[in-house]
Amino acid sequence: MSPKDLRDLFMLAAIWGSSFLFTLKAVPAFGPFPLTVVRVGASAIALMSYLSLTGRLKVFLDNWKPIFGLGILNAAVPFALYAYAALRLESGLLAVLNAMAPLFGALVARLWLKERLSRSRILGLFVGFLGILILVYDKLSFSQGAQGWAVLASLLATVFYGIAANYTARYLRGVEPRAVAAGSMVSATLALLPFALIWWPEQAPPLASWGAALSLSLLCTAVAYLIFYRLLANVGPSKTITVTFLVPPFGVFWGTLLLGEALTLQMLAGMATVLLGTLLATGVIGRRKAA
Repeated sequence: MSPKDLRDLFMLAAIWGSSFLFTLKAVPAFGPFPLTVVRVGASAIALMSYLSLTGRLKVFLDNWKPIFGLGILNAAVPFALYAYAALRLESGLLAVLNAMAPLFGALVARLWLKERLSRSRILGLFVGFLGILILVYDKLSFSQGAQGWAVLASLLATVFYGIAANYTARYLRGVEPRAVAAGSMVSATLALLPFALIWWPEQAPPLASWGAALSLSLLCTAVAYLIFYRLLANVGPSKTITVTFLVPPFGVFWGTLLLGEALTLQMLAGMATVLLGTLLATGVIGRRKAA
């Protein structure tokens, strides 16, 4: 990996790690659905403008049906779930839970696409779920004001990411990825707009909340997608996926540095276990043994 690609990888991890912080700052003023519509809507405008300027708009129009479905699976539902979870959970914990997405992706690939899993990858699934138990065993209360539903929402979001990855492999393989990214933001906006209008906040969100929401949209979604797909083109998917392992440390770092979130032994142990499980489940380690 060249120094430029390595820089892009760490930049992408730092940006995606900060997305949980911006969500945490914006969601109390907006609410989950309105914030998510601001996020996908502004990103859709930015990415579709880029698509038009680069002459890729026809690719989106030719593949709009599967792209519409992907927008629901990969943006509308998981973004809204994370926004809901951010009302109760810290940004560092959200970032670590997000690392479960490749594990669920491997599980969905086995169940849906009948992809064979090696012993090391199956072990990775168990290790990853053990890491989640370490992280959230004391947060699974479902009484009023407790964190249990927020934990389940964030985990369900990663399930949708896992489904979306396999949906993309099945229905959008070979389609220009920038067109997929832009189109999925459009479909997510259309799907969520009615809910956002119903629950739009009666009191106008302050400028600081708008700043966090637009940072979430333009930086953590539009710009991040462009960096992500540039990495895919330059170094391929197997190396690009390593960004998944860098996002949790950045998420924890931003939360500790800027929000004063506590960095506990439980958080460190859970994060290390989740990342080990993810490395095993995605075949990054154990590959040679499995062969």
